[in-house]
Amino acid sequence: MSEVEQTTEVHETTTDPNGVQVRRQNVSRTTQPSGVVVAQRFIWFIAGVIDALIAIRFVLLLLGANQSAGFVDFIYGISSVLVAPFVGIFGEPIYGRFLFEWSSVLAIIVYSLIAWGIVRLITLTRPQEEI
Repeated sequence: MSEVEQTTEVHETTTDPNGVQVRRQNVSRTTQPSGVVVAQRFIWFIAGVIDALIAIRFVLLLLGANQSAGFVDFIYGISSVLVAPFVGIFGEPIYGRFLFEWSSVLAIIVYSLIAWGIVRLITLTRPQEEI
C-alpha cells in the first residue's frame, strides 16, 4: 500500500434531560504517503521543472523570441546549462529568425528517461502492491 492510513474513532454516550441516551460517533481518517511515494513525487517534480524550462526555451527559439527581453534572457541562461550536453548532436535548422533546436527536444527526452529510471530504481526491491 502506497499510503499509510490511520483511523480514529470516538464514541460518546450522553443522556439528555428527558432521560434518552444519545450516542455519537466521530471518525477521523488521516493518510500519509510512504517514503518511497514521496521520493517518487520529488523526482518527478524536479524532472518536470527541468523539462518545463527546456520546453519554454524550445518554444521561444522556435518563435524567434527577442533575446534582449528579460524573461527570454533568463530562460536561455538557466536552460543553456541543461541543454549544453546535447548541443551539436544534430544540426539546428534555421528558418529566418526561427530555430528548431533538436538539442532541446533530445534533452527533454533524456531527462525524462533518467527520471523514469531513477523512480524505477528506488522501487526495484519493493513489492508491487506498495508502489
